[in-house]
Amino acid sequence: MRMSVVDVGSNTVRLVVADAEGGVPLPVHTAKWRLRLSEEVPHGGNVPDEAVRRLADAVAAAARTAERWGASAPLAFATAVVRSAPNCAEVLRTVRAETGVRLSTLPGEVEAELTFLAARRWMGWRSGPLALLDIGGGSLEVAFGRGRLPDFVASLPLGANRLTHEFFPGQDPPSPDSVKALRRKVRHQLRDAAARIRWEGPRTAVATSRTFQQLSRLCGSAPGRHGPFVERELRREDLRRAIARLAPLPAAERAALPGISAPRATQSLAGALVGHTTMKLTGLKTVTICPWAIREGVLLRHIEDGPAWWSEVTRDIEDTESAGSNASGAVPLRIAAPAR
Repeated sequence: MRMSVVDVGSNTVRLVVADAEGGVPLPVHTAKWRLRLSEEVPHGGNVPDEAVRRLADAVAAAARTAERWGASAPLAFATAVVRSAPNCAEVLRTVRAETGVRLSTLPGEVEAELTFLAARRWMGWRSGPLALLDIGGGSLEVAFGRGRLPDFVASLPLGANRLTHEFFPGQDPPSPDSVKALRRKVRHQLRDAAARIRWEGPRTAVATSRTFQQLSRLCGSAPGRHGPFVERELRREDLRRAIARLAPLPAAERAALPGISAPRATQSLAGALVGHTTMKLTGLKTVTICPWAIREGVLLRHIEDGPAWWSEVTRDIEDTESAGSNASGAVPLRIAAPAR
């Protein structure tokens, strides 16, 4: 069985085509289309018409690519940048009408569950009680569990791009006062979730997302070209020192540092501040960088639970319209479904 998944994120549209061999998604082709939606969508604002058009073009190109590689219709979802927009339902409807692809949004808590599943499968059962951290462009996902799916998840409006626009507008580099204000926001928003992680006392902690991968590289981990099976870790103390390097630099100079890509240089400081503050509040001194994340989680759920699960968890156009917009992007803390 050959499958495909399309992930519409804050910066790019990503396609993964994979074969399901022995219950494991084995990638055969990946592609991405850089849109930088987060630069065009104001905080709490609509996705502009021109951005919607380019998004539809990218999704259509991804679907054609998946078809050329012999994959089934893509499982397509958009993350916080679209989910939080007041015109989310219109965006989903337009993409479907122009491409035939059923683009949906996933609640932040479901993103956390899927990412946790991917991390659990990658790390294996020997990792024991597992804590997960994932920094996206629009939200921070935190999860903990002892089984296949998490016992606890939280999705908070603490994405690296969101906070950059909120606290550092027109500042390159940002002022020390703005940096302190961002830290205060993270501490306030994360207080309850961090207390839960400390109380659970995880045996293993993992971090996913491009933000954590790039920060780990900045702190000395092996580059991506060495492959996914090289062990990579990020120490809280190293991240603290990395913040001291990033804070005084403008984005153009941050992009020259190891691991910091030019498209993410502007938000790299906010990502580092969220990562360090989260690790400190949760009591985590070290996290393992996991190469699998939400896209692999989607593929794994499809393989393990069959196609029916997708319609059960996605928030489609009608659901979005009836529920109304969620401009903050926050999802309340909750207990996840029991692990199976």
